[in-house]
Amino acid sequence: MLPADLAPMAPSALTPWAMYLAADMVVKAVMIALALASLTTWTVLLAKGWELQRQARALRAARTQLLSAPKLPADPHDDATLGQGTAAAMLLAARTELQLSTGLADRAGIKERVASRLDRIELDTARVQRRGIGVLASIGAVAPFVGLFGTVWGIMNSFIGIAHSNTTNLAVVAPGIAEALLATALGLVAAIPAVLVYNHFSRVLAGLRGLLGDVSAGVQQLVSRDLDRAAQRGIG
Repeated sequence: MLPADLAPMAPSALTPWAMYLAADMVVKAVMIALALASLTTWTVLLAKGWELQRQARALRAARTQLLSAPKLPADPHDDATLGQGTAAAMLLAARTELQLSTGLADRAGIKERVASRLDRIELDTARVQRRGIGVLASIGAVAPFVGLFGTVWGIMNSFIGIAHSNTTNLAVVAPGIAEALLATALGLVAAIPAVLVYNHFSRVLAGLRGLLGDVSAGVQQLVSRDLDRAAQRGIG
């Protein structure tokens, strides 16, 4: 009589769920881990995708507003477009530096300090935007090997069972091997979307970096314009 784990399954029982239930505990753990990894990928896609799309809309609106503004707004919070997010932080940083530099005649130095403050805000914003995306690269790189481990473990157990049962009947071998190969399939199911989503976010983040640079440039242009006006009034 064959062991329970080597008893041939009926063709109708060779479904992914039936193969999971009949799999070894280690293979089951691998399958569960890969299923969770796949769930993580889709969760990041939905949550991070919505977050980055919202930020992109805000940055585009702020860029348009800054390019048409004649001078730095006295209070960015008076404008819904410039009163929140990265644009508000940049305007506040520029206004703060101008106040701290009151009485200094070196306009080039003021511009450099403003640019330095804005650069730090850009870097901090980019760091926050990338948060949570690195896990996709890890899933894409590791999931196929985790699935392969589950496959090797499952096939190894199948061959051990075959040796104990003293039979090479294909009907006995096939279910165990199918269960093991399911782990590889789940590894690919987890890895392929993770890689595609990671590449998609890489392109989105590159576009956001361009928008951040545009907003920073817009703020620096307003600072330069205000300094030139102040110098003109001093000459006059």
